[in-house]
Order: sequence, then structure tokens, then C-alpha cells
Amino acid sequence: MLKTKIFRETVEEKGTTYLATMLEMKNAYIFLLSEGEEKLGTLAVSVPQRPGIVGPPLSSVLLGERNSMLSRMLAESLARRLGKIILLSIFTRHEAGRKVSHIFLSLLDKLLKKAETGDEP
Repeated sequence: MLKTKIFRETVEEKGTTYLATMLEMKNAYIFLLSEGEEKLGTLAVSVPQRPGIVGPPLSSVLLGERNSMLSRMLAESLARRLGKIILLSIFTRHEAGRKVSHIFLSLLDKLLKKAETGDEP
């Protein structure tokens, strides 16, 4: 029986389409954030800290260089928030600036709200 849930969001900003896809599994989430079209980009992984453990977040960039800091930061934040393993990919044609980062944050919030309410496409 398939239990993986898939959620999608898009937004258009100044003629550019930004897409976000989330796959929700029992022990992990996969987030794909893209500019223009769905493509795999810089891929980061983060594992949530166990309760009571003090130390830096457990994360790493697995693939790519562009947007590596942003992908790690978002993966770490989501792992902390959701308490599951996070794989997060960011594809942009250029280094993501502040505006694109805010767009991706907004898309992530929309995806998580959809998941909370169970609004699958």
C-alpha cells in the first residue's frame, strides 16, 4: 500500500515560475525547490538531533555547490521543526538572492500547511 504523500506549490514572480514539491514519508521528507522547471539542484541532507543532545545540527551537502548554504540552512531548520530526516534540493539558474530565498520559504510554508490539513492534489 502506497503511503507516500506528494504536495506541490507554484508561484510566479516577475515572469519567473518557482516550484516546490514535497514528498512526505513515514520517517523523512524530500523537498524539491526549483526555478523555471523541476530539476534536481544542490542537495542537502539533515538529520534531527535527538532530544537532550547538545551540538551542531547534523547536515551535509551531498551534491552541488550553488546555494549550498541556503539548502543546508533550510534542511536543518526543517529537520528541527519536523523531527524527521530531510533531503532538500534547490535548483536556480544563478545564486539565490534574498528575494528568491523568501519565495522558497513562502512555498515551504504553503506545502507544510497543505500537509497539516491533508490537502493532497
